Amino acid sequence: MTAWSKFAAVTMAGCLSMLIAGTANAAEITVVASGGPLPDVMGTLIPMFEKATGNKVKISHKGAPAITADVKGGTVDLVITNTEVVDELAKGGDVGANAKTLLMISKVGLAVKAGAPKPDISTPDKLKAALLAAKTVGYSQGASGQHLLTVIQKLGIADAVKAKAIITQGRPVGAAIASGEAEIGVQQIAELRPVPGIDVIGEMPGELQKQIPYSAGIPAKAKDGTTAQAMVTFLRSEAALEVLKRKGMDLP
Repeated sequence: MTAWSKFAAVTMAGCLSMLIAGTANAAEITVVASGGPLPDVMGTLIPMFEKATGNKVKISHKGAPAITADVKGGTVDLVITNTEVVDELAKGGDVGANAKTLLMISKVGLAVKAGAPKPDISTPDKLKAALLAAKTVGYSQGASGQHLLTVIQKLGIADAVKAKAIITQGRPVGAAIASGEAEIGVQQIAELRPVPGIDVIGEMPGELQKQIPYSAGIPAKAKDGTTAQAMVTFLRSEAALEVLKRKGMDLP
């Protein structure tokens, strides 16, 4: 067992011992989460929670309209998605006002193919130069891609970048970078990191950065709010926070 594994096991046991004490039967909760970096992040964290507690988690990943419909329909015990979506659900009373928790903050970064030179993007001017120098620029139609459009508008290079854009659909931007289709690419760092064959250069600089917070919310119609709360508590444990940091998330 690695040092981190030992640390995680001890920490989880300590954080969750009071939660699971006296729980005679394992429960199963239904979770709905958004896409982006969450399938990879939750794909690591859920098995840890299940192993630590004996509970089971059924998770699906959907867009905001479908998530809202599931919450309003009373079919889920826990929602994990963009904070603004959770806040809207709370405003409407579909998530309890005291039943939402900020879990992680995702940032937008850039990557190149593994082994390729890494341009300096430490300032807005250097980022501008890197984007102009690249033969092709990959981005998605999601939050990071929409943010890039505002960035290149601010930098005065919107037309130049759009003319050589590789816009990905149904696949991560990293895949287009790894294949050589895009010389440089922009996406949430937590989405770039799991993709093999690429090197993450770093975050967008200073005022050009966009923070994308993700929160958990327990719906007012949740069938098992107690187990949902146990999972939220786990997601704020030291063991879970270590995973989030390794995945490229900032912590609140």
